[in-house]
Amino acid sequence: MLFDLNGKPLGCAQRELTQRFPQPGWVEHDPLEIWESQLWTAREVLTQTQTAPGDIAGVGITNQRETTVVWDRASGEPVYPAIVWQDRRTVDLCRELAERGLAGTFKEQTGLTLDPYFSGTKVAWILRNVPGAAQRAKSGELAFGTVDSWLIYNLTGGKTHSTDVTNASRTLLFDIHSLAWNEELLSALEIPASLLPEVRPSAGYFARTEPRFFGEALLVSGVAGDQHAALFGQACFTPGMAKNTYGTGAFVMMNSGASAAGGAGCITTLAWQIEGRPAEYALEGSIFVAGAAVQWLRDGLGIIASSADIEALAGSVPDAGGVYFVPALVGLGAPHWDPFARGTILGVTRGTTKGHLARATLEAIAYQTRDAIAAMEAVSGLALRELRVDGGASENDLLMQLQADVLGVPVVRAQVTETTALGAAYLAGIGAGVLDWASVRQQWLSGSRFEPNPGASPLREMRYSEWKRAVERALHWIES
Repeated sequence: MLFDLNGKPLGCAQRELTQRFPQPGWVEHDPLEIWESQLWTAREVLTQTQTAPGDIAGVGITNQRETTVVWDRASGEPVYPAIVWQDRRTVDLCRELAERGLAGTFKEQTGLTLDPYFSGTKVAWILRNVPGAAQRAKSGELAFGTVDSWLIYNLTGGKTHSTDVTNASRTLLFDIHSLAWNEELLSALEIPASLLPEVRPSAGYFARTEPRFFGEALLVSGVAGDQHAALFGQACFTPGMAKNTYGTGAFVMMNSGASAAGGAGCITTLAWQIEGRPAEYALEGSIFVAGAAVQWLRDGLGIIASSADIEALAGSVPDAGGVYFVPALVGLGAPHWDPFARGTILGVTRGTTKGHLARATLEAIAYQTRDAIAAMEAVSGLALRELRVDGGASENDLLMQLQADVLGVPVVRAQVTETTALGAAYLAGIGAGVLDWASVRQQWLSGSRFEPNPGASPLREMRYSEWKRAVERALHWIES
């Protein structure tokens, strides 16, 4: 995406990535396809908008934070496909580390729960399972990075191996208090430090691209993981402000300011760091399946032809008819962190229709969001006053109204719903010296606002209680 200095989108180009599922619970991408698609879309948006490379003040990168790539430093060839954040193959390794009494150490140092979601155990898996990888990593021949590092490496022709504090904070390897890689955690996972990228602030100088890609060297001046970029793009600059990004998963993030305090149910993460300023922190609730549940209705059950059809189908019934769908298709994230949970549908009768299941699916997204926010409020002592929303599914008006009803607070959809990309652009602008905090705060504009329906109040707690009963039945399913 291309934005002007007022945060106005000027152009957009996109290309779908191939998803690969080689085994149940495994999710992979082709790293070279990621790189090629991003180079193509960047060139395409410049062509589409007739923008000269010299008019670009800064390049921002935002990415799936935990997706893991390991490659050969000299050739740039990946040693294995990118292991995607949703991938669950390291469940046994996480359990092994917990049995060694290390769960508390990881939580204390990184703010993260010991879970296959994060990239550290994915790196360890590659080193253990790709022939020769462990030895090559020890000898300094290999590099690890999340997708931002992989793109920077390629954009600079292999000259720069770096990441930002937000992506580093999602690896299970980074001390979020000292802002440095942690030797004890690296040792626990048998990952050599030479594999890791340099860590930089989220806004500031990263590198300049090779001139051959865009006609001249462009400044890379902003990098942040997708949810951090969305929090920034939503101008959630005050502790207690929160956003939810509805995509394949849903990711609730609350600004906690200078506090790195965390607790059960939610994780602590770096919100961002601007060059020359102290780092700021956030609490996050990661919901693994949101839009992916709608995709399952489409692709797995065939009850809708396209994801957009769910709003009309769910709106064809006044409520879910007592049906509850817990979409634990890859386990449950916040606040349960249970990789052994599995999808569960309860309350089905002869009168249940596909409309009821569609509505239960939207309600499940709203209920999971409430679960995550409740955990954040308990940890922080901050009460949510409104929820700012973005992402593809935020365009679903019925879902947003259900979300407001379930939470009992207003839900506000940003005027620019691509706030993840906008946040990356803002960080790049600040890093390039052409924007500042005040201008970003002023540019944020509300789109639609969804107020809680007063009629929903009497039923809210009863239905939420029933939802929690349904979740209890999904937990630890494959362990029993």
